[in-house]
Amino acid sequence: MMANVDWWMIGEATIDTLLMTGFSLLFTVLIGLPVGVLLFLSSPGQAMDNRAVYQTVAFVVNVLRSVPFLILLIVMIPFSRLVVGTALGVQGSIPPLVASAAPFFARLVENVLRELDPGVNEACRAMGATSRQTVLWALLPEATTGILAAIVVTAITLVGYSAMSGVIGGGGLGDLAVRYGYQRYQGDVMAVTVVILVIMVQVFQVSGDRWVARLNRR
Repeated sequence: MMANVDWWMIGEATIDTLLMTGFSLLFTVLIGLPVGVLLFLSSPGQAMDNRAVYQTVAFVVNVLRSVPFLILLIVMIPFSRLVVGTALGVQGSIPPLVASAAPFFARLVENVLRELDPGVNEACRAMGATSRQTVLWALLPEATTGILAAIVVTAITLVGYSAMSGVIGGGGLGDLAVRYGYQRYQGDVMAVTVVILVIMVQVFQVSGDRWVARLNRR
C-alpha cells in the first residue's frame, strides 16, 4: 500500500510545514513577547498600571484568540494577499498563523511574568530602575525558563495550525492530506502525513523539555 506514496512529495511537504512553523514562530515571538510584557506591566498594581491600555490590548488579544483558526484563515485572505502577495502556499499561511498564535503566546508570557516572585519587581523599584531596565535586566532573565516553555507550547500549536491551513491550499503536510488523503481517497498518504506530524510534535516537545531542564539546573 505504501508503495503508492510519493516520498519526494512527502519530503517537500514536510519541509514546507517546517518552514511555515519556523517563520511563524519567529514572528509570533517577536510580536507576542512585547505584547505579553505590555499586558503585564499595564495590569493593575504593576509598574505601568494603566487601565485603558491594559483593557484595550487585552480586548484585541481576546478577540483574536476567540476566532477559530479556520475562520481566521478565510477572513485574512485579503490581508495575506496585501502583505505577502498571495493567500496560498507557505507565504500565504504565515500571516494568519502569526495572527492566531501571537495573542496566545502573549497570554502565556503574561502568565509567566505573573508567576515571578513579586520581590524581584519591588527590589528594582527600590533601586530606582526604570520599567525598561526592570524588564530587560530582571523580569525577562528570571522568566527565561517559563518563556522557553511557552515557546515550545506555541511551536506545537503552530504545527497543528499549519496542518489546518491545508484546507485553503496553505501548503505543507495539511495541504497534502486534504488534496490526496481526503479528496483522492489515498489513505496511505493520509497515514504518512499523520505519522510525520506526530513525530514532529514529539521532537519539539522532547527537545523543548530538555532545554527547559538544562536552564533549570543552571
